[in-house]
Amino acid sequence: MNASTIRLILLLAVSILATTLLSGCARASSHRLADSSGATFAEAAVATDHPIASDAGARMLALGGNSVDAAVAASFTLSVVRPYSCGIGGGGFMLIHLPNDPSHGFVSTTINYRETTPGAVGPDFYEQLPDDASTVGATAVGVPGTVAGLLHALDSYGMLPREVVLAPAIEAAEQGFVVDEHYAGAARARIEWFENDPSRKTRFPFLWERFLGAGSIDVGDRIVNPEQARALRLISDDGIAAFYSGPIGEAIVARVRSDGGSIDGPDLRGYEVRTGPPLVGSWGQRSVLAFSPPSSGGVAILQVMRSLNHLGWPTGDPGLDAHLYVEASKHAFADRARYMADPAFAPVPVGPLLDPAMLDTRAASIRRGATSTSDTYGSGVQLPEDGGTSHISVVDSFGGAVACTETINLLFGSQLDVPQFGFCLNNEMDDFLTRRGTSNAFGLTQSERNLPEPGKRPLSSMSPTIVLDGADVRSASVYAVAGASGGPRIISGTLQALLGTSDAPDALSSVSRPRIHHQWSPDVVFVEPEVPAEIRDGLTERGHELRERVEIGVVQLIVRVDRNGRAHYSAASDPRKGGRPAGLD
Repeated sequence: MNASTIRLILLLAVSILATTLLSGCARASSHRLADSSGATFAEAAVATDHPIASDAGARMLALGGNSVDAAVAASFTLSVVRPYSCGIGGGGFMLIHLPNDPSHGFVSTTINYRETTPGAVGPDFYEQLPDDASTVGATAVGVPGTVAGLLHALDSYGMLPREVVLAPAIEAAEQGFVVDEHYAGAARARIEWFENDPSRKTRFPFLWERFLGAGSIDVGDRIVNPEQARALRLISDDGIAAFYSGPIGEAIVARVRSDGGSIDGPDLRGYEVRTGPPLVGSWGQRSVLAFSPPSSGGVAILQVMRSLNHLGWPTGDPGLDAHLYVEASKHAFADRARYMADPAFAPVPVGPLLDPAMLDTRAASIRRGATSTSDTYGSGVQLPEDGGTSHISVVDSFGGAVACTETINLLFGSQLDVPQFGFCLNNEMDDFLTRRGTSNAFGLTQSERNLPEPGKRPLSSMSPTIVLDGADVRSASVYAVAGASGGPRIISGTLQALLGTSDAPDALSSVSRPRIHHQWSPDVVFVEPEVPAEIRDGLTERGHELRERVEIGVVQLIVRVDRNGRAHYSAASDPRKGGRPAGLD
């Protein structure tokens, strides 16, 4: 009997044991995967941007696990099925709210596992390097945090054994997954990039051959990744040590060094997650839990919600409502540009930025009939793109919730693959200001508060958010869980999906609505093609310049709804990316 067979038998035994032990606390519920982008579940729900990942989370809930177990299972599975968006080579933010968990009682916390700057990289590191040094290859890679963050969450707040939680991801890697339209679109974009410079095919061979099918990949193709299955088994068996000091970590260091990067063993072994309380704000009579810096989304979302409350939004006039939303967003994004950074390295005045009196005064200054010049809102910079990002929303049978957003930054991150273990490393270093006084690869500039320093975490737009149906955080029930992918449009997508729950009959109706976005600079309102004429006219009449954009964020949303006098969970995976939710009935 070989080692693989023995490991499989042990994993099956652990799964059976876990089911037996937890059957007493699990409700009599079955899990199902929705047939479309939206569905309502009686007991619990998981919404991700891939059906296999949603199903992985729901399987944990069916075993009696909580929302943390479900989120961790979904995240590891997304590493397999969305390798261009997120994965074990990246980082993220997890917001956890467990009001009455059977194993942990009351928990309301955040886990920051954003990538960090390698020890050899300082503020001047990129000044003399090629223009693409912060986006392509080893010099673009930050120290990955995903594995540390997920295992910290599972060990601290989960209920199921690590071997059980990682089993769906291992299964997906070994059995493979079918390429959908979103994957195929991402692959086509990368294939063109490779074809423009054939040397990239030998520089990043695993990415080219496996994830891109050597230039020939289409909807319906199956991708199998036994290499990542091996990595996930090592993590399942040995925990965090497998990744940060064991064979996976050794492979990362060797691969980075072979491509001219600087990450070394001490960088990996020294990685630590950060934890802390969530930011708490209000939206009408509801409480809003959001993420603190270096996430910029939490502060921005709370600012816009407070401003709209003060302005009496919605007014009933769609054009005016859109204008007020845009004006409030411009103020929030101007603050983001001026003040946001890693608070461990630069002071971030979160308190003053969320001061109710300041926000009410600023809201009162917004003109209802016209917009203002950009300098009215402050001075600052545009925002970096987050092309490769995924979000997970979960509500469990115990009333707990997790909002988790993860990324490797751009599509397939830095393109730097780790062939032995089947994943790509992030290019998160481009989320820093890499050259003073010049634009980055996207023509964007940033504040010097966001220059790289050893151990520093780059600024992010990721915005995991949980809304509670009441003012008392300890007693209020979860009303909604949301988050998105899409760079600075993460903030707009998350906000508009949450705001839409006020009058939408279900989560899918809110998520499917066409969206708008303004990030203060450039002074342009981006609109999806389906935005109706009454909104477009209301904006142009007030002096806004409009520009169409195919997609403004990809949102995963769960909302508590009433069905026949009983609370259910309406879940939606944004049709813009093609996911499907799953849950318990």
